[in-house]
Amino acid sequence: MLRQYELVERVLEYDPDADEALLNRAYVYTVQKHGSQKRASGDPYFSHPVEVAGLMTDLQLDQDTIITALLHDTVEDTLATIEDVEENFGPDVARLVDGVTKLSKIEAMPEDERAAENLRKFLLAMSEDIRVLLVKLADRLHNMRTLHFIKKAEKRRRIAKETMDIYAPLAERVGMYEYMREMQFLAFEQLEPDAFKMITGRLEQIHEHDGGQVDAIALAIKQALAEAGLKVEVSGREKHPFSIWKKMAERHVSFEQVTDIMAFRVITDNVADCYSAMGILHSVWQFIPGKFKDYISTPKNNGYRSIHTSLIYENSMRVEVQIRTNTMHQTNEFGLAAHWAYKQDDQPDGQVGWLRDLIEIVDASHDAEELLEHTRMAIYQDRIFAFTPKGGLFQLPKGSTPADFAFAVHTELGNQTVGAKINGRHMPLRTALNNGDVVEIIKSKKANPQLSWLGFVVTGKARAAIKRAVRLKEREEVVELGGKLFEEIAAHVPAKIGKKAIKEAAKRLKMDGPDDLMYAIGAAKIENSDVMEALVPGCTAEMEEDPNWPSQDKAISIRGLTPGVAFQLSECCHPVPGDRIVGLRKRGEGVEVHAIDCLKLANGVDADWLDLSWGKKSKGAVGRLRATLYDRPGALAEMAGIFAQNLANITTLELSQTEHPFGVYEVDLEVQDLAHLTRILSALRASDAVAQAERI
Repeated sequence: MLRQYELVERVLEYDPDADEALLNRAYVYTVQKHGSQKRASGDPYFSHPVEVAGLMTDLQLDQDTIITALLHDTVEDTLATIEDVEENFGPDVARLVDGVTKLSKIEAMPEDERAAENLRKFLLAMSEDIRVLLVKLADRLHNMRTLHFIKKAEKRRRIAKETMDIYAPLAERVGMYEYMREMQFLAFEQLEPDAFKMITGRLEQIHEHDGGQVDAIALAIKQALAEAGLKVEVSGREKHPFSIWKKMAERHVSFEQVTDIMAFRVITDNVADCYSAMGILHSVWQFIPGKFKDYISTPKNNGYRSIHTSLIYENSMRVEVQIRTNTMHQTNEFGLAAHWAYKQDDQPDGQVGWLRDLIEIVDASHDAEELLEHTRMAIYQDRIFAFTPKGGLFQLPKGSTPADFAFAVHTELGNQTVGAKINGRHMPLRTALNNGDVVEIIKSKKANPQLSWLGFVVTGKARAAIKRAVRLKEREEVVELGGKLFEEIAAHVPAKIGKKAIKEAAKRLKMDGPDDLMYAIGAAKIENSDVMEALVPGCTAEMEEDPNWPSQDKAISIRGLTPGVAFQLSECCHPVPGDRIVGLRKRGEGVEVHAIDCLKLANGVDADWLDLSWGKKSKGAVGRLRATLYDRPGALAEMAGIFAQNLANITTLELSQTEHPFGVYEVDLEVQDLAHLTRILSALRASDAVAQAERI
């Protein structure tokens, strides 16, 4: 374990302006807070954060990152709070420590509640400041180095699998290949002990019996390039056990059949020398077609740049050669972290765009605000990751709300949503979620999605579910209305109507069931007489006229017309007996009867005007109403009840507009006369379910 003065000296070597007193205080703080806590190895617990801080000095990171590494477990594993950290070390360190703490919390999530790919994305999305991610990766690497001290084999395998599935690919994603390879090596040892033992054993045998062949090939490559005037550094090694095992598994071959076990690295001074070296090697040794890749002109997404080629050396031995500049090498091995210590002077504009978007080289003199701006992760900014209270992880588009989250968990949960808590606090359903939020949905079995939610939800699943639920709710209300109207119809049938009769009536009308029948009645899609006939076949022919029954026959007579002249009541103003009326007659057509205040008349009509009036016994015209109802259960049924009580028959019913908390309906009613229609309007206006009622 690094001693206090050793750690501070390491930082001062590359950053002479670092705050030595603050670094010392952080070292003492972590020792005091972790106190007597022990690791599985028996070492004091504080040895772990100290070693993680040491890994950060290897990358020559700034003092805030070193202090964050020292304190990264204090909030999670001791009585220290973020407020304590901020008070002692400032807001920037507190923000970084809080970020690492949040990343650590998800390690405790049950494996079956999260997918490795989602978790990797979440880690990246949560790491607004790249230094948070670097500390987390170093934390995992040191834990892997001490994994063998854990006694339970099952726990070792679980941690190793998590490292292989999540942290090693994550290290690769940000270009930290050195971390990736070591993590894979240590995890492979736990997950495939027999294969690990076999491959490492064979590599040791090769190393013992090759007579220094790796060094000899490296020297030959260097000499060939030196003779051509290139100054380079060449190193060689056997490939890592996991890399060899992966090739064996992918190609279904034995160890002996893996031909490119040896790999060599050529480090040049500049990009031009990289291509020169490639040409020289290809002229000295035969290169293998299909094994050449130019990642300098076309870098990998994580910024990796190098030329890869495979050569046939003496005795048909295949060797892999990687050619790169020193700056490329540092970036390739340590990825984003390398940008803190190395400039990209030899990288042309337009290259490694992904890295340039993620992080800028920031000098120690820059203020904290600019530091954050330049180290903010740009990846996955179009999505957020939120948790259920039990730790389930859900990925959603940026801008998603608790309503979107509820439907993402389960459609039924979304349908029953009435409110939400975000991180323990009651918040409106339209609140936009942030990365890492814990969302608790408050539900009620009596709840229904509101049409107004369409104004703020962003996911397609939520929008579709809300529209479907609203349509279902409207259908239920029309069915309820139909039930009210059915009672009026059934009262005029000469028989007692039970459930069996209703089912049989639905069958006769070729409907699926009673609900479809009630919906047809409520939506005025079926005549009353047809319903009666379906309930009691033959009853309509034998019924005597009932004076209390709202007749569907029209007995309209108009004064002022020439006998025998055809007429029709206008559809634009729906005149009813009692209205002042006029007639419009066009050549070759019948007479169209309008109310005197019809807007069509005010606009001027090219026709002869006739002064008309209603006959004494005129009744049974259709009037049109507009009723604005409160959007709540039972409102439509209450309006239907008013129509039924006033013996008015609905001919059409249409929901013309919805704007929370109202629904606007247009209704055509068969009424006796103007007085009858006026009574209905008065009854509607007196109802608590009706906000407004007017004649159209």
